[in-house]
Amino acid sequence: MSKLAFKVVIPARYASTRLPGKPLLMLAGKPMLQYVYDRSVESGAADVIIATDDERIVQAAEAFGATVCMTATTHTSGTERLAEVATTLGWTDDDIVVNVQGDEPLIPAALIHQVAEGLARHDAAAVATLAYPIHSGEEETDAHIVKVVLDKQGYALYFSRAPIPYHRDVETIGTLGEALRHIGLYAYRAGFLKHYAELEPSPLESVEKLEQLRVLWHGMKIHVGIAAEIPGHGVDTREDLRRVEALLTRNSTNQ
Repeated sequence: MSKLAFKVVIPARYASTRLPGKPLLMLAGKPMLQYVYDRSVESGAADVIIATDDERIVQAAEAFGATVCMTATTHTSGTERLAEVATTLGWTDDDIVVNVQGDEPLIPAALIHQVAEGLARHDAAAVATLAYPIHSGEEETDAHIVKVVLDKQGYALYFSRAPIPYHRDVETIGTLGEALRHIGLYAYRAGFLKHYAELEPSPLESVEKLEQLRVLWHGMKIHVGIAAEIPGHGVDTREDLRRVEALLTRNSTNQ
């Protein structure tokens, strides 16, 4: 990996609706959050901070050697939590900060570095993120999979849970390649994070439940890089938890 100065913040909430205490659920002998932290350290980040509003997460994170920043309980998104961390720790406006979700124990360290590098290389972008090609019609129509379409320079035009673009001509139905599957990994400059908390929420993000649409709605650019590798499964359900634990156990056995 090339030398690049950036920071990682891992927002970690205990109060998950589907899986209460999700960051601390055990996977092959370690809490899920520890895997995310280890991948973030491997990415080459100068600092890795776990941001939480729950003392149970503080205790667990400090037990495996992580640095923790306590944040307010009123945040409605991980981005708002990052903004508080950037302000509390006095980061400069040009500091690059990567948001790594606390339920992605299989996130490749290379992708964390790649998204930071994507922002560093695109001064016009307020935000950088990653995506990869959709390979099936099932992915294209799955509302749980976020799709993104780009302009010719690699900036996002729109994100949606719906199939995009709409195929007006019958003969194009079933063709793939226009939309990409979005990865929920973001890089910001600390100055933008401080500004983001002041931005009015957009009607689009309220409808789609996608906070990145706030950035586009306010006329700012999101650069979308093509992921160097496909990330592993995130954890949203008990089934995801079992699947990821099986993969981690298998990998540990094969080492």
